[in-house]
Amino acid sequence: MSHVLVVDDEPAICWGFRELLRSEGHDVTIAASAEEALQLAPKCKPDTILLDVRLPGMDGLSVLKQLQGSSDNAPVVVMTAFGDLQTAVRAVEEGAFDYLTKPFELDGATAVVRRALAHRHALSSPQRHEADTDRSMTDAELAQTIVGSSAAMQAVFRQIAFVAQSDAPVLIIGESGTGKELVARAIHRHSLRSREPFMPVSLAAMNPATVESELFGHVKEAFSGATADRRGILELVGEGSLLLDEIGDVSVGLQLKLLRTIEHHEITPVGSAVPRRCGFRVLAATSRDLGSLIADGLFREDLYFRLSVVKIDLPPLRNRPDDIPDLARHFLSQMSGKPGGDAGGGALSATALLELCQRPWPGNVRELRNAVEHAAIMARGGTIEVAHLPPADSTATRAASTSELLQREISRWATERLLPLDSADSEASLYEDLLQLVEPPLLHAALAQCRNNRAATARLLGLHRATLRQKLRKYDVTGEGDELPLH
Repeated sequence: MSHVLVVDDEPAICWGFRELLRSEGHDVTIAASAEEALQLAPKCKPDTILLDVRLPGMDGLSVLKQLQGSSDNAPVVVMTAFGDLQTAVRAVEEGAFDYLTKPFELDGATAVVRRALAHRHALSSPQRHEADTDRSMTDAELAQTIVGSSAAMQAVFRQIAFVAQSDAPVLIIGESGTGKELVARAIHRHSLRSREPFMPVSLAAMNPATVESELFGHVKEAFSGATADRRGILELVGEGSLLLDEIGDVSVGLQLKLLRTIEHHEITPVGSAVPRRCGFRVLAATSRDLGSLIADGLFREDLYFRLSVVKIDLPPLRNRPDDIPDLARHFLSQMSGKPGGDAGGGALSATALLELCQRPWPGNVRELRNAVEHAAIMARGGTIEVAHLPPADSTATRAASTSELLQREISRWATERLLPLDSADSEASLYEDLLQLVEPPLLHAALAQCRNNRAATARLLGLHRATLRQKLRKYDVTGEGDELPLH
């Protein structure tokens, strides 16, 4: 039987974990603060610890190492509802076994506890070797901050934090403008190679005739114009991190040479037969579907598996609209040169922020940044209104799916209706008002599709026939042509 120490100031979470873990056959001790946990840990000798970050008094991360020391290095699972990349990285650097973001599924939390206990039992006295590196962020690094608090970005932060501690190749996948290079830079900045160079290489932008020389270097007289030996990019990066951007656009021939370099940690300059040792870490990024390229014979499957030891999928901005307000404010603060401040004294109005949240952003975060910068310039230090924003891309609007457009219009309608509400009676009618707007056209379309056969219409809509009859009567909806009996 194992013993679990739960450190959280929320009684509901403590109760939930107590019931869950006891049902799994574990003993459970509860602490409502870091100070209480430090007193209890030496007595109860936990096999694993669930530790919240935000606690009254000392925060969880500040006492993580102390708790490990007083519990014979029990694995610690950090929990937080306010996680960002810095929190995730710091948790891993302090020695956290895993990282949970609230709210979490109980099954997922149980699986993490099981892994932590298995790790504890497998290693009777695990040793942690942490780098004593100063992680304070410079202004330049702050400009490269990855902003987001959505569940999708929390998952990305967690992956960055864990993969930064290893040398495994990482494949970063995402649409153009989602921040693939920012993720690569974050992995490098929080790794043990952070004092070494970080070198992004846009392979698609290189001249095909000279790309091999640029990457691998060449020796004197290797080709016409090679008047001296020249080191290539792969050698210049040294022990740092190399980002191979848009790896999906690389020719098959160059893919093979890159595969050999990554597998054997050697480079051979053009014109030479003597390989040279290289020790860089490889990160790769692509906005293309590599699976389709592999199926079409345009990308080597062995290179794909070599690069994707860890895969990080970046969500498009349209899938994380909750992050748009924070991103917009972040870009404004960057323009002012004062983190957390307004751009030239300006700020986003509620209607401008709503407009930003409702656009599809096919160019993702990059497009949003450009729009905010444009608006800040046009507002000239004043409050940014919708009129200051650049026009929405009509091409992008047409490309957006009908469902997305419908969702945005409903959101806009609801927001406009909610803003002036000052009575419970008005608020109570909002849902009914929406149904009166959307149900009649839906019923008309379904009836037309089924040629006014109401039984077929009920099946198509997934409604009981009596429910359909009531709705048709309510909205006085009739189809064209003869009415068929509903039976």
